[in-house]
Amino acid sequence: MLYTMIFDMDGTLFQTDKILEMSLEETFYYLKSEGLWDKPAPVEEYREIMGVPLQVVWETLMPDHSNDIRAKVNVIFLGKLIENIHAGKGALYPNVEEVLDYLATENYSLFIASNGLPEYLAAIVDYYKLDRWIKETFSIQQIESQNKSDLVRTIIEKYDIEKGAVIGDRLSDIQAAKDNNLLAIGCNFDFAQQVELAQADEVIDDLAQLKDLVAVRGRLTT
Repeated sequence: MLYTMIFDMDGTLFQTDKILEMSLEETFYYLKSEGLWDKPAPVEEYREIMGVPLQVVWETLMPDHSNDIRAKVNVIFLGKLIENIHAGKGALYPNVEEVLDYLATENYSLFIASNGLPEYLAAIVDYYKLDRWIKETFSIQQIESQNKSDLVRTIIEKYDIEKGAVIGDRLSDIQAAKDNNLLAIGCNFDFAQQVELAQADEVIDDLAQLKDLVAVRGRLTT
């Protein structure tokens, strides 16, 4: 039987907040220069909806703009994020490498399931060499439904997973775990909301606590 942990990326493994504001500012500065935006960059609005697919992000932040402009903004924003990752301006959360190494040693198979675009996720995995432990990284762009539960189900079916957990900071991660009969571990990190975390089976304030959960709950089954 394959035991697994499926991690969200933004706000769970990667401190997105460190590059979010600068990337948004750079993106919307460009829009202003093109006469397509005349307000401050909607940083706080983005934080409120962090974790939803990018299509929903731009529909929410730019409801009066065309799909063509939103698509253009998405490309620009992605480029800025990747530039800032490669420039070393981002960071993993504390204890990420230690915990991933520990879990791999304990024979957990580790995956990433994220709403981020494949190029963005690949930039993080490559820069921090997460593929030392992560078996495969999955993007919401790989599935038509754009639903996190379906994305997790894709991993389960591909690797014949029966037991394990989904670790993430938002409701979509918690729901993905429950919809697939996995343990839901909520991360009380930067973008987390208490009303969402209340629905998790376990809540952690630091990834290092996963080691304690493994010790207490064994194979982290529901």
